[in-house]
Amino acid sequence: MKPFICSDFLLENDTGKTLYHDHAAKMPIIDYHCHVSPKDIALDVNLENITNAWLGGDHYKWRMMRACGVDEKYITGDSSDKDKFLKFAESLPKAIGNPLYHWTHLELKRYFDCDLILSPENAEKIRKICNERLSQPDMTVRGIIKKSGVTHIGTTDDPIDTLEWHKMMQDDPTWDVNVFPTYRPDKAINIEKPGFAEYLRALSEASSININSFDDMCSALYNRMDFFALHGCNISDHGADYIPWSDDPENIARAVFKKALEGYVPDNRETDAYKTAILLRLAEGYAERGWVMQIHYGVARSVNSIMFNKLGPDTGFDCISTRDSSAALVRLLDEVNRTHALPKTILYSLNPNDDALLACASGAFQDSRAPGWVQHGSAWWFNDTKEGMAAQIKNLASMGVLGNFIGMLTDSRSFLSYTRHEYFRRILCNIIGVWVENGEYPADMEFLGKMVEDISYNNVERYLGL
Repeated sequence: MKPFICSDFLLENDTGKTLYHDHAAKMPIIDYHCHVSPKDIALDVNLENITNAWLGGDHYKWRMMRACGVDEKYITGDSSDKDKFLKFAESLPKAIGNPLYHWTHLELKRYFDCDLILSPENAEKIRKICNERLSQPDMTVRGIIKKSGVTHIGTTDDPIDTLEWHKMMQDDPTWDVNVFPTYRPDKAINIEKPGFAEYLRALSEASSININSFDDMCSALYNRMDFFALHGCNISDHGADYIPWSDDPENIARAVFKKALEGYVPDNRETDAYKTAILLRLAEGYAERGWVMQIHYGVARSVNSIMFNKLGPDTGFDCISTRDSSAALVRLLDEVNRTHALPKTILYSLNPNDDALLACASGAFQDSRAPGWVQHGSAWWFNDTKEGMAAQIKNLASMGVLGNFIGMLTDSRSFLSYTRHEYFRRILCNIIGVWVENGEYPADMEFLGKMVEDISYNNVERYLGL
């Protein structure tokens, strides 16, 4: 029996152990998609205490606590930080098989030098150890980033953002981690959602373009792309519930846009036409600028209306959507590609049943300008579990080219989440090790070691032009 989270954690064969310890473990981290605050990095804030660091904004943990019957006052309510932490400690031991259990203890080990197991009995001792460590000058946000070996961070930013915090970091000679913005125009795309007309007014002000038509909207979005590019951006992201498609998008989009300016809520056909038209225009803009386009889809958001009305979005009440976007996705990619405007593209679905689709669809739209021009992105959200990561890796390997994969990201709001890269790398090395030791691939350790290093870091560095 192995000790809990020992040096060979998740590594079940000698080849995997060698690949991880001699290659993957030494590689730095590019966290090219996350939701951490650039302001917090720019100001080098202190996380104050372990409750803020672990439970502030982390809906993975909130969902787990709710499933254990914890009252909302201990999750997002006004209970003390101590009481919230203790409730988390009561809940976590029940979460066997959940990656939260592994991530929590990896973070205790890597950031707090703490080998204790979080439980009600140890909770107060662990809380004191963590809070004392977080009070040290090397455990500010920047200190944690440096301790984690992170060289680049891609934050998630709205087109109307001033990017003032990114500029502050870029002008700071004492800070050598590249924190770059990611262009996330969801609010300009979601024409059917409340606040669309108000958002257009904010976009008009940010771009200094008076938005009265669909073409004005596109001009404003392009204007903001250029502004983002000045601050180091070369990647976009789209958080779509599903992939839209319409055969005649622009004519419908122009008409419905005019009505939406006055508060009209479009029907499903109009919504799909508008979203198709704006995505095609955005993809063209990305291609012209040499940007990467990310598309995340397959989610049903805020399905619990009572809790949405109490707490708002992004509070742990989303789930997997089984809506079939396969036809729409390939139509969209084909239309963009047909006009020679398909940018480098990374595709993610929250529905694990889409893994095979994404692996084979990406293979239909490759380009000689770069290996892995269209990528099946890493296991996303509810899929970034041990089994989910392994399934994504195996699907990509069996239907695509694993050696071109650009690897893991945190997709997290927490500055302690970089251990997810370690988790992914261990799983990757173990899978490759199994194939080698089963006689399914030659034991060429020099080549395999380089491949593991590439997937861990080098591929995404080249892919994003960093």
